[in-house]
Amino acid sequence: MKNNAEHTAGKLIICPTPIGNLGDVTDRMRAALENAQVVCAEDTRVTGKLLAALGIKRPLERLDEAMMSSRAEGVVARVLAGEVITYCSDAGMPGISDPGLRLVRAARDAGANVEVLPGPVAAATAYVASGCTNQRFFFAGFFPRKDAERRAALESVRALDAALIYYESPNRLADALQVVASVFPYREMAVCRELTKLHEEVVRGTTQEVRDVFTARAAAEGIKGEIVLVIDGPSEAENAAAAEETAADAATRAAEMRAAGVSIKDIRKALMSEFGISRNEAYGLALGE
Repeated sequence: MKNNAEHTAGKLIICPTPIGNLGDVTDRMRAALENAQVVCAEDTRVTGKLLAALGIKRPLERLDEAMMSSRAEGVVARVLAGEVITYCSDAGMPGISDPGLRLVRAARDAGANVEVLPGPVAAATAYVASGCTNQRFFFAGFFPRKDAERRAALESVRALDAALIYYESPNRLADALQVVASVFPYREMAVCRELTKLHEEVVRGTTQEVRDVFTARAAAEGIKGEIVLVIDGPSEAENAAAAEETAADAATRAAEMRAAGVSIKDIRKALMSEFGISRNEAYGLALGE
């Protein structure tokens, strides 16, 4: 087990940056950028503009997804040797759907000092802004690009009693919402666009209503901006529909087994195992009631 107390001179500082509003820069963020010997960035052009806006001049080094595998150990070695290095992603908290997480893991494994500053996170901001009612949320990163993968991703978390949060591209939003509405026709959701920026927008409604809004917008003027999808947790209507579907499927299965001459006892056991229904319900279906 590595103990980062072994190395006190150098430090890796994970520095969140604003997701749209420069006013969200904290004193600690500014100090970390001003005092770092080097600022590593997912994109030096993006972070360079931020530093210029803040009037900060520090050496910049690119450290993106493609470079992380080959350069992370070298960056950590420099921290262990005494350098103070700050890492910034393009926007928000490094490590949330970007390569920063791998850099932190490499530093922790090597026993290097790591300091994570609190700051803007689009997923958390969208969760609160959405007005969803579920007290839990599941952040799944970027929404898949293909319809089959989108559907599979949603089906895999259907049973979670939590709001579902995804990042999405404006160019793929309309197609993504078609799949969301198809998989979750009984749920409410919100599309949060351009959070903290001048044209911030939160569109909330049923999945069909939100789909229709952005399908029309995509066809008319197009969709721009950073997008976060927040899909509320299972609703009473969805749970009721699922229960009805299960009951119907169990009744069909029971009828098939009776026609095949399976005993009432074995039908009951099979229904309880396959559909998770109660003993009494399974017994009634086995009898054809």
